Amino acid sequence: MAGNGSLFLEPLSFERGMNFMMKVESSFEKEKELIAELAVVPVMKVLCMGALGTILAHPKIDLIKPLTTKLLSKLVFALFLPCLIFTELGAMVTFENMLNWWFIPVNVILSTIIGCFVGFLVAVMCRPPPRFFRFVIVMTGVGNTGNIPLAIIGAICHSKNAPFGTNCNQVGVAYVAFSTWVAVIIVYTFVYHMLEPPEYDELPVLVGGHGADDENQLLLTDEIGAVDSEQGIARAEHPSVLEAEWPGLRAAHNENFRTPILKQIWRGVSMTSQVSTVSDDDEVVAKKSACMKEPRMVRRLRRVAKRTPLEHILQPPTIASLLAIAVGLFPKSKAVLFGADAPLGFLDDSLDILALAMVPCIMLVLGGTLSGGPGKSELGLKTTIGVCVARLLVLPIIGIGVVQGATNMGFVPAGDQMFKFVLFLHYTMPTAILCGAMASLRGYGESEAAALMFWQHVLAVFSITLYIAVYLNLLSYI
Repeated sequence: MAGNGSLFLEPLSFERGMNFMMKVESSFEKEKELIAELAVVPVMKVLCMGALGTILAHPKIDLIKPLTTKLLSKLVFALFLPCLIFTELGAMVTFENMLNWWFIPVNVILSTIIGCFVGFLVAVMCRPPPRFFRFVIVMTGVGNTGNIPLAIIGAICHSKNAPFGTNCNQVGVAYVAFSTWVAVIIVYTFVYHMLEPPEYDELPVLVGGHGADDENQLLLTDEIGAVDSEQGIARAEHPSVLEAEWPGLRAAHNENFRTPILKQIWRGVSMTSQVSTVSDDDEVVAKKSACMKEPRMVRRLRRVAKRTPLEHILQPPTIASLLAIAVGLFPKSKAVLFGADAPLGFLDDSLDILALAMVPCIMLVLGGTLSGGPGKSELGLKTTIGVCVARLLVLPIIGIGVVQGATNMGFVPAGDQMFKFVLFLHYTMPTAILCGAMASLRGYGESEAAALMFWQHVLAVFSITLYIAVYLNLLSYI
C-alpha cells in the first residue's frame, strides 16, 4: 500500500513543481517588464519636456525667445533650484545621516579622477589638435551631478510603480543636492586651471612658419577677434547651451580670466610685473630671513590658490546646500522650519511650491538652447565621437564596478537602493554644463564645448535609458 501511495503522490508533486516554475517564470517576466517601463518612461518624460522647449524656441514659432530662455535660466539658478535643495536636503539632514553619506562626495571625486584618466586615454588615441588636449580630458572627466539627475529622479519617483519607496523624491533630491557643492568646488579649482587659455606656441601658426612673430600674432589676434564677434552674433540669435545651467557666468569674465596663469606661475614668471626692483633694505631683510624662506613648491601652490576664483563658489545653489546642512544638523532649528507642527512650516511650504517649477523650467531651457544646433567645432569628428563614447558608454561600466566595490566594503548604507542609484548616476550623465560655461569664461574652446554638449545631450537620451534599465536590474540583486 505504501508503494502504491507513493505512485499516486509522484504525479501530484510533479504537477506542483511545474506550477511553481511557471509562477516563477511569470513573475520574472513581469519584473523585466517593470524595469523596462521604469527605464523608458522617465526618460521619455524628460525628453518630452525638452522637446517642447526646442519646438517653442524654433524660429517659426518663436514663443520662447533668447531673452526668455536666459530669464528662465536665471530663475532656475537663483530661485527654483535653491528652493528645491533647501527644502529637500534640509528635511533629510541629520548628524547621523551626514556620517552615513560621506561616500557621496567621495564618489564625485572618484568619478572625476577616473573620468579624467579615461579622457587622457581618449586624447592620446584620438589625437585632437594639441591646444585641445587638456580640453578633452576635462570634457570627458567631469559629469553633470545637478540638474539632469534631479530631473531623472523626479520623473522616476512620479511613476506609478516607484521603485524606491514612498519618500523616493525627497531622498533622491537630498542625495543629489549633497553632491553638488563638491562638483562646484571641482569646477572652480581643477577645471578652472585645466581650461586656461593656451599660449601662442600651442596655437596654429597662420602665416610664414615661425618667422615674423609680430605679424603672425597680429593675424592671430584679428582672427580670434573675428571668431568672437561671429559667436557674439550667433549668441544673439540663439542662446548657447553653455548658459543652460549657470547663467551670468559669462558676464563675470575679464582679461584676468583669459590669462594663462598656471604655466607662467609654474615657470616662475610674475603676473604683475616682469621686472622687479629691490631696494638695499629689502636685500638685507631677505638675507636675514633666508633661513625662513618658504619652499619653492609651496610658494607656487600659494600663487595658484591666490589666482583661483574661490569667491565664485558661493553661488545660490551652493549657499542653499550649506544653509540646509546648517539648519538640519541642529534639531531645534530644524523643528522650527520642517515638520507638520513647525512654527515656520508655511515658509517651507512656500519654498516647496516654488521648487516644483525647477524640473520643467530647466528642461524647457535645455531644449531651447539645443534648438540652435551644435555650431562650429575644430575638435574633429574622431575626437567628438571618442569623448561621447567614453562619457556615455565606458564610464557607466566603470561606475558599476566602483559602486559594487564600495558596497562590498561597507561604504554604502545597507539596503539603501536610492543611495546606490545616485552613485551610479555620477558616472552616467553627460559632461557638466558648468564646464562649458567655464570654457566660455576662460575664452578657451567655447564653440567646441557647445558642440560637445549638444551631441552628448542628444545621445544621452539613449544611453541613460539603457543604463537605468541596467541599474534597476542590478539593484534588485545587489
